[in-house]
Amino acid sequence: MAAKDRKKQLARQRYERQQQALAQAAAKARRVKIISSAVAVAVVVVGGAAVVVFTGKDDKSKADGPHCAYNTAGQPAGKVKNLGTPPKKPAYKGTVQATVKTNQGDIVMDLDAKAAPCTVGSFVYLAQKNFYDDSPCHRLTSGGLNVLQCGDPSGTGSGGPGYEYPDENTANAKYTAGTLAMANSGADTNGSQFFLVYKDSQLDPNYSVFGKITKGLDVLQKIAKAGSEPAEDGKPKKKVTIQDVAIAPV
Repeated sequence: MAAKDRKKQLARQRYERQQQALAQAAAKARRVKIISSAVAVAVVVVGGAAVVVFTGKDDKSKADGPHCAYNTAGQPAGKVKNLGTPPKKPAYKGTVQATVKTNQGDIVMDLDAKAAPCTVGSFVYLAQKNFYDDSPCHRLTSGGLNVLQCGDPSGTGSGGPGYEYPDENTANAKYTAGTLAMANSGADTNGSQFFLVYKDSQLDPNYSVFGKITKGLDVLQKIAKAGSEPAEDGKPKKKVTIQDVAIAPV
């Protein structure tokens, strides 16, 4: 294996290990709530099965379209403590435009609600609740990963919105430059943290893709060029703060 390829492989493996470490660190605090949520979901599934068995009428639920499972997990990291959860029925079906206004410049993104309705629903919900306002982009990676990670108002990398939900749109996912995807701490642990790919990344398809950058990639590349501390995976040397996220259906 060429030295360059080996370096990229090691960087990717390091990123995956760090994501697993975050999952383990949060597991103890989430365990009881995850178990409670699992029980609640089981009840819903059993109830749904009963309706099918006894009435045979499940066509209506299919016609209604997808429904999202947002399960309680910890406390919201932002200023809004009574954040609640997004609507279970997605509000959007097509493209939604989001403008992330930062101290380094604006980044405009097209969110794909057709491919990832629950992820887009959550992102829009949090934006409209001002959850992302005045929050840092706390992580910058390079060496084959090439992402800027944002969405944790605490800036620690372990904060979230107080709920989590399953993965979407990961099958054969590619994280090319301009991709917008969710960060997580393991399968089906999406919350508020997301990442922006500024250069083709070699991540495995484990992260929900829910949009693409249409304007402002140069802003990201400028941030990336300044590097991180520690190098390759750490806080951006050029401080990045999300000032506001504006939503506009297309």
